[in-house]
Amino acid sequence: MMKTLVVVESPAKAKTINKYLGKGYRVVASMGHVRDLPKSPKKVTAAGSPLDEGIDIENGFVPDYENISARKTVIKELKDAAKDAKEIYVATDPDREGEAIGWHLAKLLGTKKRKVSRLMFNEITESAVLAALDNVGEIDQQMVDAQQARRVVDRLVGYKLSKLFWDKVRRGLSAGRVQSVALKLVCDREDEIEAFRPEEYWHVSAHVAGPLPPEFEAKLAKKGKSVIKIGTKQEAQAILAELEKAVFIVKSVATKERRKSAPPPFITSKLQQAARFPVKRTMIIAQQLYEGIDLQGEGGVGLITYMRTDSTRVSGQAIEDVRDFIGKNYGASFVPSKPNRYRVKKDAQDAHEAIRPTSMVYDPETVRQYLTKEQYYLYRLIWNRFVASQMPPATFDDTTIDIGAGDYVLRAKGSVPKFSGWTTVYEKDTAEDSANAELSADREADAGVGLLPALSEGNGVTLKKLVPEQKFTQAPPRFSEATLVKELEENGIGRPIGTLQARDYVEKIEGRFKPRRLGRVVTSLLVGSFEDIIQVHYTREMEANLDKIEAGAADYVGTLSDFYKRFSAELERAKAKMPPIKADGIPTDETCDKCGSAMVEKPGKFGMFLACSGYPDCKNTRELEKTEEAADQEDQMCENCGRPMVVKRGRFGQFLACSGYPDCKTTRKIISTAQGLSAVKSDEPLDEPCPKCDSNLVIKHGRFGEFTACSNYPKCHYVKLKSMGV
Repeated sequence: MMKTLVVVESPAKAKTINKYLGKGYRVVASMGHVRDLPKSPKKVTAAGSPLDEGIDIENGFVPDYENISARKTVIKELKDAAKDAKEIYVATDPDREGEAIGWHLAKLLGTKKRKVSRLMFNEITESAVLAALDNVGEIDQQMVDAQQARRVVDRLVGYKLSKLFWDKVRRGLSAGRVQSVALKLVCDREDEIEAFRPEEYWHVSAHVAGPLPPEFEAKLAKKGKSVIKIGTKQEAQAILAELEKAVFIVKSVATKERRKSAPPPFITSKLQQAARFPVKRTMIIAQQLYEGIDLQGEGGVGLITYMRTDSTRVSGQAIEDVRDFIGKNYGASFVPSKPNRYRVKKDAQDAHEAIRPTSMVYDPETVRQYLTKEQYYLYRLIWNRFVASQMPPATFDDTTIDIGAGDYVLRAKGSVPKFSGWTTVYEKDTAEDSANAELSADREADAGVGLLPALSEGNGVTLKKLVPEQKFTQAPPRFSEATLVKELEENGIGRPIGTLQARDYVEKIEGRFKPRRLGRVVTSLLVGSFEDIIQVHYTREMEANLDKIEAGAADYVGTLSDFYKRFSAELERAKAKMPPIKADGIPTDETCDKCGSAMVEKPGKFGMFLACSGYPDCKNTRELEKTEEAADQEDQMCENCGRPMVVKRGRFGQFLACSGYPDCKTTRKIISTAQGLSAVKSDEPLDEPCPKCDSNLVIKHGRFGEFTACSNYPKCHYVKLKSMGV
């Protein structure tokens, strides 16, 4: 019997959807994209039209797509399945990229007689999938055009800028449209930090007691009617001398209720900021929760709605369900009289709902046994945020006491929780995990406040102790992944930033981005040679234009024509303006210790180095002074001498080395795992011979954990297999 073919991206998604559709359907996975621009573009199309980086610019910016070689077997299987299909649907993710994947699949599998249709749903649940079958649509060409425009712009900018850097600096460098802006933000922040000069200031507080306990602290706030600022120790001492002689009397007592409203449910960028994982890892785990988790007796179940969204909008049914859940589990006082509504950002596409659980039946504790630790953590975070978003404000009684002491006014603040509201669910959760970046400022503001004694205007208070505290202004912090995502989002650029480390432009120190020399060189060259491409406003404008294409307010060819005219003119100016670093190097304040000429920074195979500007007469070179990054794991101590391990860079990338070098030469590999970079311990010898070559066996440490292998590798490839229980 002929079946209806449904094509999705992943096997997990296929498994979940197949459960809902039944025997008349066959659900298969394309494994993501099946066609793309070629990595090594051809010079002309089959018809002889000239191509520029795989784009036919002269004939309307037509991309010259080709089948992805790694998908050769998948494409054959898809075509074979399509031959016998009664109908063909694509059910790819409900965003621009998903629409583009669906369009490519339609081009591969569709014929003149058999059109490929589109199934669209925001959550992988039985009701959503069956509803999509009742409302079969077509590929949205405007969404496809917006995605193609992004791909074309990124290809032209990325390839052309990279070639410019290959010519001017060294081969292998890359510069992308969004990547370059993100790198500039990191470099600009580092410039601010280096230029920052701390300024001294002082706080003065008084420990006082009223007629009734408890004692409390009041901070110096004003002198007369002016806010007081203390800049030096001498100023602080003079004030202390006056306060010690003063009589402390309560001038005013004010109490008012403060309401702290619930946060909206997660959008993508807020989830990335709140989760404790790197951005890429967060999205991988969220994708797993969206595509389906195997629950005993139910098979695959999609636990969350689509996780790429910029909207806080929630369906009416979901609001009804969560309000019912809150009433049953927390009581009627935790259900607002009307549902909470949240404003959608002005520039949001608002294509999908906020990230939320698909059903209130699957609370985190019920499904915990079927989830990994990471999945459980992220699902609970999403669940609690969604539940909290439909709960009433938390309320506090805030009391402010102003105390007069001569010409000075000291102020004490106390806050007493009155009604926990939404914090019953969400703030408790994030405090336990220290995971929510957004609420950290609120927790800091509320920290240390509590009950104040009952006082009235005119009451005298007794000075117990004066406490002067010297402080210094702090430089702005380096960006973490979360704060860089936030910065990009606030500038209308909601794109990932994972390529910065991969390109060796930045390093992570204590979880924060610091630009490497190469990154600063690249940024300096871009800023000095381009007026627009490196600027935040330019990238924000391009993102807005892509939104207009999707909305039908701008056309594909016109938008790309305007972009390319502007970009190509800038590129030609940059080719003439950008200095040839490869040949001349970057001037420094260092002098050559052999001939006295100035030293310059030059890029080499293994990074930047110092070279004499008198080359070729003087060929003196020197390593740049390197700062060694302490290993970012608690257990990274040298097993031979006990000293800390540090991150170093060699010809094959990063590795850990003992800080006691050259006395101790212990090193460890650093491998890439799903959780990020991880150090690998040295091999541990065993008193057990290899059954193949009689050498000693050792315990090795790989990306999937420990394993036992022959110490005579690579001559002997013996690996001891673990027994698998059935």
